Amino acid sequence: MINSMTGYAAVTRTVKGGALHMELKSVNSRYLDYQFRICDELRIVEPALRELIGARLVRGKLECRLGFVAAAATGPQANLNADLLGRLTLFDAEIRRVLPLAAPLAVSDVLRWPGIFGDDGLDIETLMPACLALASDALDEFAACRAREGAKLAAVIVERVDCMRALLRDVEPRVPAALAAFNDRLRQRLLDAAATVDDERIRQEVAVFAARIDVAEELSRLSTHLDEVERVLATGGASGKRLDFLMQELTREANTFGSKSLVADLSRLAVEFKLLIEQMREQVQNLE
Repeated sequence: MINSMTGYAAVTRTVKGGALHMELKSVNSRYLDYQFRICDELRIVEPALRELIGARLVRGKLECRLGFVAAAATGPQANLNADLLGRLTLFDAEIRRVLPLAAPLAVSDVLRWPGIFGDDGLDIETLMPACLALASDALDEFAACRAREGAKLAAVIVERVDCMRALLRDVEPRVPAALAAFNDRLRQRLLDAAATVDDERIRQEVAVFAARIDVAEELSRLSTHLDEVERVLATGGASGKRLDFLMQELTREANTFGSKSLVADLSRLAVEFKLLIEQMREQVQNLE
């Protein structure tokens, strides 16, 4: 399976006292790069999350958000912490005595104050397994998203490979005619220079001609590299770096073929080669 480096997943799990929420999203990167945004109470979970994520992903710049939303207190649980409320009142008065222009605490500020309804601290021992289970579910959804994206990218690459193979089949029958046309031009140049040319000059011209017209090796290598691209896509796994290398090799062969093109038709086909390779490269940059 070919995976994209871009993906997104969001999962929520209800636990005692509230709900855990995790969000994963990633973009392209040469390596695996983490960025965690975790509420302070759950920061202790980060090392375990790193290990869990590192076992599932290979490349990509990943952002992981983990938060806890406390359930609204109801019934007998909605009792204010009298001691804390008294301290907040003293603090508020002291601050406004020193800073007369300071705004007083609003009721909404007091109600959101940590611990105002009693001991609302998180039980980390209980939440740790729940966080890891939540992360596992999020990674499953995240991997499925990247696999769907990867399958679409692979299909685009295969389509471009098929187009390049069609161009290769179109090139082969054109080469003999191109050789004949270039041979005629060379013969005419030699005839025009017959009064001053010697045998050594003729041999030099023929040697240059032979070097310029030999595109069989480039065509063969292009076909071989396309075979390897298809093999890598069929094998699956983390193959983005391998495919990127193959794109470089395809570009090199296409450039060499273009420099040896003898007629306008072959030059046009060389441009088509490079255009298709660049389109494949753009997709390969997104693969894990």
